[in-house]
Amino acid sequence: MDSGVRAHPYMPNSAPGLKAELLDTLGVALAEELFGQIPESHRFREALALPPALNSEVELSRHMTAILSRNQSCADNLSFLGGGCWQHYVPAVCDEIVGRSEFLTPVWGTPSSDFGRNQAWFEFTSQLGELVGFEMVGLPVYSWGCAVGHAIRMAARLTGRREVLVPQHLDPQRRAVIENYCAAADPDKAIRLVDVKSDANGVLDLGALGALLSERTAAVYFENPNYLGQIETGAAEIAAAARAAGAETIVGVDPISLGVLAPPSSYGADIAVGSIQPLGIHMSGGGGLGGFIASRDEPRYAHEYPTLLNSIATTIKGERSFGMTLMHQSSYGSREEGKDWTGNSTYLWAISSAVYMALLGPQGFRELGELIVQRAHYAAALIGEIDGVTVRHDGGFFKEFVVDFSGTGLTVATINERLRARGIFGGLDLSRAFPDLGQSTLYCVTEIHSAADLDRLAATLREVCAR
Repeated sequence: MDSGVRAHPYMPNSAPGLKAELLDTLGVALAEELFGQIPESHRFREALALPPALNSEVELSRHMTAILSRNQSCADNLSFLGGGCWQHYVPAVCDEIVGRSEFLTPVWGTPSSDFGRNQAWFEFTSQLGELVGFEMVGLPVYSWGCAVGHAIRMAARLTGRREVLVPQHLDPQRRAVIENYCAAADPDKAIRLVDVKSDANGVLDLGALGALLSERTAAVYFENPNYLGQIETGAAEIAAAARAAGAETIVGVDPISLGVLAPPSSYGADIAVGSIQPLGIHMSGGGGLGGFIASRDEPRYAHEYPTLLNSIATTIKGERSFGMTLMHQSSYGSREEGKDWTGNSTYLWAISSAVYMALLGPQGFRELGELIVQRAHYAAALIGEIDGVTVRHDGGFFKEFVVDFSGTGLTVATINERLRARGIFGGLDLSRAFPDLGQSTLYCVTEIHSAADLDRLAATLREVCAR
């Protein structure tokens, strides 16, 4: 007789006999005993409303395909979304290289695979170092937010201080990650974030910054271009003010902009962070997009890195070898005694970014940066001509800019809904996170947008705003 109890087809240890064997080996009668440390208030005791089990692969495949087919992707629509994950072109060779088994499958492999992988990682750190103008670059962490969090904790250890100044207009998701890194069970060990307001041009207000700097300040963090796309023309003054207060300067950068913008090292940054997603990595959700940390090659910084560091050595026979350095201070080398925990990392994306940077080279980065600037400003000019629509801030911007729809009497949500019905993803809605900007949205224009795409956007916006 069928008891109705079946093993889950994709979880072999769910078979009753195997579960009993596991419990017997552990010396417990019920699995419940394994979770005794979880407080009763944190447990879910109600019946979980799950759909019927799918007992075959064909059923599961059809079910998942039906769910995924409901998605609307940036590949199938004209998209102007940005704000931390941008639609850049990924050359086919990037996918080809990262799909090779020697890169796709090993994390820690044999000495021979480690040698080749370490060389590829060394190329990544060397190329990225050329972009940002720093000699030391760690292997990538999970995201830009994680990189900022680590860098802030580095600054706190370096200075012995526990207050960090950050921009008022900062990516809310990135800020949430930073706050998580700065929190602590012991309030005395937490790092306090203090907002610096923006001026009329959407960049840091230098007067407000000066008033907030003190002997408590461990670091000043700002982005260039910033979250609203604006270029921080006062970057050197910000770094000088931080240095005068004994604080570190941490600068977040979009590496794709460094073909046309000065590297952070040139205007006084101590630590640079940012995302490597623009460097040959597809847009995705639910996984790490890669964040980097870079600095001068000085002992005080080197010994505070929580990330894996890669280096090169030459033998007496003139042979080159690649390997890890300062391994002991990472969580890989010292576990909980390491400088910080770097568990979820994105080392495969380092390979893709190395391929991308090698393909472009210095001239390619310059041409790409100039193209993005031209197309973004062309789009802003078209949008600014629409009745009731204003492009905020007069300063220069890179690939993103703020569009204010307050004058149309419509909300950003309504406009974006109407755009979606016409096959266009409008900009990122800023109205909830930053009510001081009104019904504003962040538009992103990259090399994937043609002049015809931008003309279509402007024409469609004119249509939906008039209704």
